[in-house]
Amino acid sequence: MNRLILFVLLFLFWVVLTWTAVPPGPAYLQDVGAGLAAALLVTWAVGEKSGTRLAPWLQPQRYAWAIVYFFVLAVYVIKANLDVAYRVLHPAMPIRPGIVRVKTRLRQPAARAALGNSITLCPGTLAVDIHEDGTMMVHWIYVRSLDEAEAGRMIISRFEWFLEKILE
Repeated sequence: MNRLILFVLLFLFWVVLTWTAVPPGPAYLQDVGAGLAAALLVTWAVGEKSGTRLAPWLQPQRYAWAIVYFFVLAVYVIKANLDVAYRVLHPAMPIRPGIVRVKTRLRQPAARAALGNSITLCPGTLAVDIHEDGTMMVHWIYVRSLDEAEAGRMIISRFEWFLEKILE
């Protein structure tokens, strides 16, 4: 069943890529034939294991959460930009930079990388290192807490929940 789903998805992707406004003719039938052959070849080459990797991506709620996450991330990026602009323009330049250790509950490397990238996209924070055990080293422009749990709540909890829904 997984191979059939993969074959159909690959073929539909091919049809979308080669779609033209011109009425179907012999050339279009050749494109369809090539798409069928390519989808069949890839489905055969990838094998049965593709279904276990593909199955989570067939869940529409992941895409809905990804769209919501895009807007949440955009809001935090804008807020962080305004915060950094305030600190730069303030005469006293209120900064207290430092590197803090935070612990994430995300297990997948892709989820951890997405979390690190999300942190880095927000001005004022920079993911410096991500360890195998889920510990991250984050440079923070204004360190509010050196406690690992408290710093994690302030820095990563706003993204972690969404990434868990999308990538775990």
